Amino acid sequence: MTEGFVVSLTQEALFMAILISAPMLGIGLIVGLIISILQTTTSIQEQTLTFVPKIIAILLAVGFFGAWMLRMLMDYMIRLFDILPNLTV
Repeated sequence: MTEGFVVSLTQEALFMAILISAPMLGIGLIVGLIISILQTTTSIQEQTLTFVPKIIAILLAVGFFGAWMLRMLMDYMIRLFDILPNLTV
């Protein structure tokens, strides 16, 4: 196991984490932006108003993207288990 292999394995793991978390983070960002624009235009500055729509939107995103996320994680773990025998010296 070389340093380059460890670096590429770490890069792939970080990319997978970013790829899997991107839909929920993006939807949370969009919903938060919409709610903050509504709060600004209506002068309602209730802090808890942003959390409930964000939580609902993120739960809906997990329900919608959950199968894809699970498939991506399973493919990644299968690749890791396939290279596991090559890691021993």
